[in-house]
Amino acid sequence: MRVLPRHLAGPGQADLETIWAFPFDDGWHLHQGLEGMVFAISPCARLWTRFAPKPEERGADTWTIGMDRAPFGPRAWEITFDATTPAELLRDVHTELLDLYLEDRHSDKNHLVEDPTAPHEVYTPLLTHGWSHSVKTDGTQTFLPPEGLGGVRHRYATTGADGPAWRAWGGYPSEPHWQAQFSAGAATTLAAAFTASLISTEPLHRAVKQIPFHTRRHLYVAPAATPQPPSHLPPALPSAPHPAGRAR
Repeated sequence: MRVLPRHLAGPGQADLETIWAFPFDDGWHLHQGLEGMVFAISPCARLWTRFAPKPEERGADTWTIGMDRAPFGPRAWEITFDATTPAELLRDVHTELLDLYLEDRHSDKNHLVEDPTAPHEVYTPLLTHGWSHSVKTDGTQTFLPPEGLGGVRHRYATTGADGPAWRAWGGYPSEPHWQAQFSAGAATTLAAAFTASLISTEPLHRAVKQIPFHTRRHLYVAPAATPQPPSHLPPALPSAPHPAGRAR
C-alpha cells in the first residue's frame, strides 16, 4: 500500500543500489571494511559514505556520510542516519550529495565545505506544510509535524554549543523509531534536501509489517498501484562486496 506522511512510514527497502547511485564506473570506489561495513569513496578520497551493520544490536545499523579535510584525514563534518530511517530520505540526501560533489568537481566552488545555503531553506518548507515552530533560550529551535510524532531541531547558536546542527526523528520523542543528525559544518544544502524529502507528498510503498505499529493510526493509506517495470535497469551493485578495502 501507499502511505503518508514519510516520517511515519517505516524504513522500507534500503539497499546499496537504492541508496548509493554513485558512478562507480567513473572513479568512485566501493569497498568492504571490517565487520561487514561497506564504503563508497569519491575519487578525491575526501568524501565517503558508509553502511555499518550491527547484527548483535537490533536496530543499531547506521548510514554515515563524512567529509574529510584531507584524504583519510581529520573529519570536516559528518551526517548519521539510523538504518530505520525511511529509505527514500536516505536516497534523496545521497542524490543531492552526488550533485554537490559533481558541481564542485567541475567548477571552482566548494559547496561541500563552504555551503552558502541559508538555514531558512531547510525549515521554511516545514512551516509551509503546517509544522509548528518553537524557540528556546538554549540556542535551538524545534519544528514539529501536525500530529507531533516526529520533528526537526536546529541549533542556530553554535558558539560554545555541543551537539548536531540539525537533528530529525520520527515517532515519539522519547522513543523515536529513527533519527538523523547533521554535524556543524555539514552542507546546509544536504539538510534542505532531507527536509524537502521529509515533507514530500509523494506516497511511499510499504508492506504493513514495515510500518511502526504505534504510529499506524496516524498514516494516510491508499492501495498500492500496480508496479510498472522500469524502462532502464542500472547495473546492480553488489550487496556485500568481497574485496577487502581500507577500513576507516
